[in-house]
Amino acid sequence: MPEDLIRYDLLAQAALRGVLRTVLADAAKKGLPGEHHFKITFATVAPGVKLSARMRAQYPQSMTIILQHQFWDLEVREDAFEVGLSFGGVPEKLIIPFEAVTAFFDPAVQFGLQFAPTDAAPASEDDAGTEAAEAPVPVQKPADEPAKSDAVPAPAAKKETPAGAGAEVVSLDRFRKK
Repeated sequence: MPEDLIRYDLLAQAALRGVLRTVLADAAKKGLPGEHHFKITFATVAPGVKLSARMRAQYPQSMTIILQHQFWDLEVREDAFEVGLSFGGVPEKLIIPFEAVTAFFDPAVQFGLQFAPTDAAPASEDDAGTEAAEAPVPVQKPADEPAKSDAVPAPAAKKETPAGAGAEVVSLDRFRKK
C-alpha cells in the first residue's frame, strides 16, 4: 500500500478543529443560542495548556469542562481559547490550545467530535504548574447499545468519564487502513 505523503488524517483533524474554533468564536460573540451548550475534554498536560496548580493536581491527565450558564471572558484565538470558569466557588482562567482538545460534544443536538491526540511531550520542569499530555476519551454509543470504548490510548493514562452521552462520536482512526 502506498504511503500517504499528503497526510489526509492530519488535514481532516485540522478541519474538525476549525469547526470547534468557529463554534466557540460564535459563542464568544453572540452567546450560546437556544439550548446549546458544550462539553469539551482536553489533555491537561498538553503543551500550552494553562491552568492553576490546584486544577492541574485535581486533573493530572485530562479534564472535561462545560460551557453553559456560568462561564465568562470566552476569547477565541487562532490556536487556542481561554475561558473563565468557577470550580468549587473559586474562579479560574483556563487557556486551552485547540491541539489539546480530545473531544467536543453539544448535548442539545447530540453532536460530537473526537480528536486524535497530538504527539505532545510533557511540559518542562519550569512550566510544571501551568502547562499540562493526552488522555483517552471514550467514544459514545447510542443509549440502546452497550457502552464500549474506542478510545485512542495514551501512555499510562486513566479512562475518563465520557464528554457526552447518547451520541456516537467516530474517530478518524476507524477509517485508516492498517
